Amino acid sequence: MSEPESPSSTDRVSLVIPAKNAASTLRPCLDAVAPLVAEGALEEILLVDDGSTDDTAAIAAEYPVRVLRTGGIGRGGARNLGWREVRSPLIWFIDSDCVAEPDALALLRPPMADPKVAAVGGSYGNMRPESLIACLIHEEIVERHRVMPSEVDFLATFNVLYRRSVLAAVGGFNERYLRAQDAELAFRVKAHGETLRFEARSRVKHFHSRSLPGYLRAQRHQGYWRVWLYFDYPGRAGGDAYSGGTDHIQPPLAMVVLGCLPLAAAPLLFPAVPWLGAALPALAATAALAASQIPMTTRLVRATGQTRYLLFAPFSFLRAFYRGIGMTHGVLAVLRSRILPTDAASTGQPSE
Repeated sequence: MSEPESPSSTDRVSLVIPAKNAASTLRPCLDAVAPLVAEGALEEILLVDDGSTDDTAAIAAEYPVRVLRTGGIGRGGARNLGWREVRSPLIWFIDSDCVAEPDALALLRPPMADPKVAAVGGSYGNMRPESLIACLIHEEIVERHRVMPSEVDFLATFNVLYRRSVLAAVGGFNERYLRAQDAELAFRVKAHGETLRFEARSRVKHFHSRSLPGYLRAQRHQGYWRVWLYFDYPGRAGGDAYSGGTDHIQPPLAMVVLGCLPLAAAPLLFPAVPWLGAALPALAATAALAASQIPMTTRLVRATGQTRYLLFAPFSFLRAFYRGIGMTHGVLAVLRSRILPTDAASTGQPSE
């Protein structure tokens, strides 16, 4: 385990924000946290501009923010550069498309009084309540957060407070991962013997995607990197504090559906083949995938009191195929790397 700081040292916090082409969301992000510097709640805000080609750096220069610029090293690398540059014992990470609520940091602080706690994470608000896509994304996340325990094995980096000493002890973020760096770090911190806490009342409002195609592309990338994650941590493939077996089985089920479609089409080419027998595997896999949407859809309708969240079922059903395609790509990439040693960056995964 890492060497704990003295209780008095936990008063100092620095904020690290990785950003790439964040001009459209950066002003509200910095408007929310800049006053914390003047109030003394934050020692420093450091923004790592990770190869932006827009006005990200110019906007950041309007605020009491220190800016570091890179040529584009990825979110994990940007966060590592940031926390290693500051000297505060506590490092708060948020994203450049997040707007912290006024008490977001204050609510993360109390658990850190316990020297055994390595990090505390928080939840989301929604900056785009007018968008159905954004609301479907948001309400699912919040519903998962509602049932997370106070002690967890996974924390996301959109709103998390880490001890600098813990980050140093485990080597920070794994820069190989272009996505899922937060899960990989949390798993490694837990393996190091540390405690992770979750505080749902600490919220940052997020600019969730309004574009279904854009969201599905991101989910394909997530599926790809989840495969690398579970090859590295096979014991975690069954679930964590955020997601469980029902969630994790959906992408493989979607790929079974796709794999069975040629068999279902066999009667078109071979009339002697009975249609029901040929289609039965695809129908069964489709039914199982559809049934797996019921629990979360029911929870969302109950939590919100709005029937429009019935649309979560087809939304999540479609998402499973994109995650499954990403995971299939990931499996092939991992196997290739084992046969022909290479790194993740050379396996065809699009950069961010």
